[in-house]
Amino acid sequence: MQTHSTIVCIGELLIDFFCTDTGNDLIKGMKFEKQPGGAPANVCASIVKLGGHAMICGKVGNDPFGHFLKNTLEELKVDTSMLVFDDTNPTTLAFVALQENGERDFVFNRGADAFLTEEDLVKGKIDSARILHFGSATALLNGPIQTIYLNTMKEAKFADQFISFDPNFRTDLWKGNEQEFVALAKRAITFSDFVKVSEEELQLITGIKDTAEGVQAFHRDGAKFVAVTLGSRGTFISNGMTQETIPSIKVKAIDTTGAGDAFVGAMLYQLAKEKVPKRVLENVEQIREITLFSNKVAALTCTNVGSIAAIPTLDDVKFQKK
Repeated sequence: MQTHSTIVCIGELLIDFFCTDTGNDLIKGMKFEKQPGGAPANVCASIVKLGGHAMICGKVGNDPFGHFLKNTLEELKVDTSMLVFDDTNPTTLAFVALQENGERDFVFNRGADAFLTEEDLVKGKIDSARILHFGSATALLNGPIQTIYLNTMKEAKFADQFISFDPNFRTDLWKGNEQEFVALAKRAITFSDFVKVSEEELQLITGIKDTAEGVQAFHRDGAKFVAVTLGSRGTFISNGMTQETIPSIKVKAIDTTGAGDAFVGAMLYQLAKEKVPKRVLENVEQIREITLFSNKVAALTCTNVGSIAAIPTLDDVKFQKK
């Protein structure tokens, strides 16, 4: 059931097949482990594991993988009423192997996620969401969803809804088309209240190496609040008037997969509890506390394996405070 504080995450759900034959490429690798994936799904998982309300809006194949993804999210209590089964296109699959030299061998079989259409959106649920999050790694690629993504952001901006954007750049998906990605990401930033990027994404999109200067370029494009994740060093935040680096906690990192999505989920979970989320972005003390909490959630995610499975619950985070 949708509540007044629901966060709707729009974008892909997919299956990650990780090669467990360490050091082999996809030609030699024989054993693979199936894991639920897709950045919007990870953000939803983070929100609900912390105690919030999240709804996924996306498309999967009407096949065993699509039903596995739906079941996985429903077990977590994510609202899947806007998850659509596609009878024509299969669930999107990604195959990943980590080679001896540390490089990834990556094959991406894109399927149903690309074919989300206007008819698949439940307008009432989109319009009544407290926050809309656009954090798909694939939505800006060619396909019907690209138009839906940008149009929905534009409409939400006009309606004064809170818009969150994470460009989620993946080198494997944009090789040779990086400038197209930059142009599309800049369009999305113009609609956004909250933008989360890595240092590498900031430099790619702005062409500026200095973090503070790059963030100011985002503000000039229209972003109200920017968070640049710095790994173990914490997060650089800016609301256009104040800039500072919020430290993280020290942990023994095992797997950093999904940490950025966990951070975004933690930020949105806290913002959705506020009567006017946009106003919080102007309160330096409050946003500092929200970021400290989100850094902790991201750090704890790195201490376990698997993007969704590794995300901590609210009790896990509270225990860490002791």
